[in-house]
Amino acid sequence: MKTALSLALHAFAAAWLALSLSACGSGEQPASTVPPVAVPAANAPPPVSAAALAQKPAVALLEQDVAYGEGQKNNLVGFLAMPQDAAEPLPGIIVIHEWWGLNDQVKTMARRLAGEGYVALAVDLYGGATAATPDKAQVLMTALLDDPESGRKNLRQAYDYLDKYALAPRIGSIGWDLGGSWALQTALLYPDQLDAVVMYYGQVAVDRDQLGKLRLPILGFFGAEDKSIPVHDVQNFRTTLNELGKSAEVLIMIGADHGFANSSGSNYNERSAAEAWTKTLEFLKHNLKATAEPPAQ
Repeated sequence: MKTALSLALHAFAAAWLALSLSACGSGEQPASTVPPVAVPAANAPPPVSAAALAQKPAVALLEQDVAYGEGQKNNLVGFLAMPQDAAEPLPGIIVIHEWWGLNDQVKTMARRLAGEGYVALAVDLYGGATAATPDKAQVLMTALLDDPESGRKNLRQAYDYLDKYALAPRIGSIGWDLGGSWALQTALLYPDQLDAVVMYYGQVAVDRDQLGKLRLPILGFFGAEDKSIPVHDVQNFRTTLNELGKSAEVLIMIGADHGFANSSGSNYNERSAAEAWTKTLEFLKHNLKATAEPPAQ
């Protein structure tokens, strides 16, 4: 019986959050504005590699492209993966790609998450387009700036898809780079409903008042050598979350640069990527699979 998938196949498509070309800054912004995104080095390689595609889950998966919402002109299609033998609804994860778009790299990450027992929905912020060069990626990312509200609707529809069609009992978000910024923004859109967020080297410039509304655990990974997101900003982000009493673990990976978890990129750091992935799986298991505690009286 594969109830979650059969229901999931009847959803619509969507379009989502907008980003800024400006490099990471130290000032705060309200969540309603478009946060900056770190721009990778100009010599970054195309985001597809045999090493990335070789990372296959140990369990058989059901996977396919699905329409999870409605854009202004067309259905926007994401990539859905889940264990083939699922007999009941599973926790859901919104998977958000880098500035390259919904390519094979992020689909591989969605498969890896699905192999751990989740319904993974990799959203598409670019309406079907992907980039193999920084110039094309910048064009696609710039286009998102034209209509930031349609971007927010995209993530809302992704959440609704997992909630209403996949019947996910709990939902989290995860993203890398551009997607790391918007994994956090998803939490700001759903400060009371989202159950966990994992951000990899995403922009951290968010308003203190908005962070104060969060009611979910946060896990973040950043590179100590990342010049686009200075360690000082990450430390301020961590300090603010701690001062606000949030459940947050923000880790600065020694020797790692921006994009250290992307096995297709020139900054890939196997040690840091493996350590971060292990922590990611432990975090998601604890917050999306563990038996919920009764609410405090």
